[in-house]
Amino acid sequence: MKTIDHIALCVEDPEAAASWYIDNFCGKLLYCDDTWSFIQFKNIKMAFVKKGTHPAHFAFEVENFSEKDSVKTHRDNTLSTYKKDPWGNIFELIKYPEKF
Repeated sequence: MKTIDHIALCVEDPEAAASWYIDNFCGKLLYCDDTWSFIQFKNIKMAFVKKGTHPAHFAFEVENFSEKDSVKTHRDNTLSTYKKDPWGNIFELIKYPEKF
């Protein structure tokens, strides 16, 4: 396991949330559509996901998955699986084909 890759927050308007965080905290837009946006800061990425389409979560970048993991390919070609910790918090394990 590497580092925390990103934190995802649920919002009504992912594009507006990304714009606000970019304007106020100097982030760089990596991706945006109607259901989610993704921005890069110096030390971490943040996702803004539309309520009801993705869960709020935090993500760890990994190099490999275990054989038990149900891995899905996302539209940005990342591979990931979502899990819950013992306290019910959702986390994602994510692998990038190439760095953004």
